[in-house]
Amino acid sequence: MSDPRAVVIRPGVASDIDQLRTIEAGAATRFLATRFAAVAGDEPTSAAALAERIAAGRLFVATDPEVGAIGFVMARPVDGKGYIEELDVLPAQAGRRIGAALIERIAALAVEQGWPALLLSTFRDVPWNAPYYRRLGFVVLEEAALSPALREIRCRHIAKGLDESARVFMRRDV
Repeated sequence: MSDPRAVVIRPGVASDIDQLRTIEAGAATRFLATRFAAVAGDEPTSAAALAERIAAGRLFVATDPEVGAIGFVMARPVDGKGYIEELDVLPAQAGRRIGAALIERIAALAVEQGWPALLLSTFRDVPWNAPYYRRLGFVVLEEAALSPALREIRCRHIAKGLDESARVFMRRDV
């Protein structure tokens, strides 16, 4: 495996799209060992949605010179903050702090965009979900603090079959 310092975070480009979908599907296989195994069968983010985030400058790719693309993060504005829609790293690359580097790149984008905070939704008890994000400075938002836009995201998750009773919204100020 390459030296972790060799990982480069760069803006996504259209030619990344197929690989990003492969990374997302690969990252989802980690859920097979949890009670949320059904997540592993979800269809990856559509090519059109990835293309939109790339065009808007809100998708970043982690690359390794020996492997190529190994992870990505994408965000969009919600309530005047940056909502992290997807963060995926190939399971074989876990433990290299790639996810943390991708979060830091999105935090830099938040500053550039004037977003005062980052938001995300994740599973409460899956180790590489809420516990991981807590270590990166995110805090759980209480139900009463959820805006109508976040409640709408929750409704979309439910429509996709996600167990929202096992999930939380989190926030990190930038």
